[in-house]
Amino acid sequence: MGRRAADFRRPVRRNLSCWISSLFGLFCVAGFILFIIQHFHPIENKDPIRQPTLDKITRNVEVTHERLNFTEDIQSASSFARQLSEQMTLAKAYVIIAKEHNNLHLAWELTSKIRSCQFLLSKAAMRENPITLDEAKPIIKSLSSLIFKAQDAHYDIATTIMTMKSHIQALEERTNAATVQSTVFGQIAAEAMPKNLHCLNIMLMADWLNKKSLQDLANEKENSLRLVDNSLYHFAIFSDNLLAVSVVVNSTVSNADHPKQLVFHIVTNRVAYGPMQAWFLSNDFKGSAVEVLMIEDLTWLNHTHSPIVKRLTEEDVWAYYFKGHLDDNVEPKIRNPKYISLLNHLRFYIPQIYPQLEKVVFLDDDVVVQKDLTPLFSLDLHGNVNGAVETCLEAFHRFYKYLNFSNPLISSKIDPQACGWAFGMNVFDLIAWRKADVTARYHYWQEENSDKSLWKLGTLPVGLLAFYGLTEPLDRRWHVLGLGYDLNIDNRLIESAAVIHFNGNMKPWQKFGISRYRPLWERYVNQTHQYIQDCYIS
Repeated sequence: MGRRAADFRRPVRRNLSCWISSLFGLFCVAGFILFIIQHFHPIENKDPIRQPTLDKITRNVEVTHERLNFTEDIQSASSFARQLSEQMTLAKAYVIIAKEHNNLHLAWELTSKIRSCQFLLSKAAMRENPITLDEAKPIIKSLSSLIFKAQDAHYDIATTIMTMKSHIQALEERTNAATVQSTVFGQIAAEAMPKNLHCLNIMLMADWLNKKSLQDLANEKENSLRLVDNSLYHFAIFSDNLLAVSVVVNSTVSNADHPKQLVFHIVTNRVAYGPMQAWFLSNDFKGSAVEVLMIEDLTWLNHTHSPIVKRLTEEDVWAYYFKGHLDDNVEPKIRNPKYISLLNHLRFYIPQIYPQLEKVVFLDDDVVVQKDLTPLFSLDLHGNVNGAVETCLEAFHRFYKYLNFSNPLISSKIDPQACGWAFGMNVFDLIAWRKADVTARYHYWQEENSDKSLWKLGTLPVGLLAFYGLTEPLDRRWHVLGLGYDLNIDNRLIESAAVIHFNGNMKPWQKFGISRYRPLWERYVNQTHQYIQDCYIS
């Protein structure tokens, strides 16, 4: 077949080439125009994509300037404050190393820059604005130069780590020593009697000695039939702290439905006996009866009858508590002299002190009563001796935390997971007590612990053993503990409590008592009494 004439051939390839050429020309023109625009307007159109981002960052910075949290700023990985803080920490390490190598000039230079760094950080915190690059750059640069200089002086990272470890260990030892010292001082302060309480005791003792009418009234009341009437409600308090006992009695009668049916049995020592008698004979507690005994008059409580009396008078015990031969391995609280006070152990002799009574509520002197306690006397203890609130909501209040279960005498007889309970507000069925002879059980465990191998301190561990299997748990609201050491007790729990207990060193009658709880105690102090006013003002 012959070829077509030129006029009748397909123009496809030629048309495609023309289109490509046209498009290429248009792109070139567009590129040239964009180049001209960018070249002659660099400020207005430079980085059009990034510009909004910068504006956003600027706005964020302005907001941050208004409400800078310096703690968060110094923890931020991108902040100058964080960089300065880290450089300052490293510089402090090199200061120590430089001094140890007697390079005092380098140590002085580093210290000077550290102070500049501290001043800048303090300034930023005060003005509540972040540190700027212009502020940070000179210090960072100079500190970096000095750190490199220290490294060139052969203070390599290994040397730095070893030095830091030794200084950390030294600081830990100093911290531990300071903690122990603080605990000792706190313990001493807790044991001391405030001046105003001492003043009150002196004034009342003068009344007791000078006013024969008070002594006659005491003699008249000591044989009152109300003291042995089991149809009344009997409370036992053993203490030498006059004001504390007064608050316990006052708070109990103030919240009782029938205060005239309450009888309080107080036992104190020879020193506090006169002031105690003068106070309770001179003041009326809503018609309730108050009996005050002196522990020295309990002549049957002697070495023959009680092993604890013998133990508490031994020379090594007194040397341990009072002669100051401190052992760093012994907790300071274990040396609290209250643990060798016979008043503290008197709770185990309640049936012997009051042989005609059948049921007693025992109260510590650091409690405040907020509700009527007479319903306690009608509680069914199911044949048990002791009604108490359990404290094992936390694991550390179980028996194994109080007793030495590595001793077979303990481990063979006692369950280590048994729930602990608290002294401070206890209902004692004295009929069941005498039947179970709990006092004999107490004597047994005291004799077995003559070498302190079963427990270290206090009346609670021996109480857990003496009343083991004889304790009835009470509703937690009857007795809320911790107001002498715990700052975060729920207000609702405190308000619902029948008895609140200021156990711990921060007693409400001390100046360092927890201020949040102190008004709960102070409301039952007779602020109108002339002696209290005089002693608190003086």
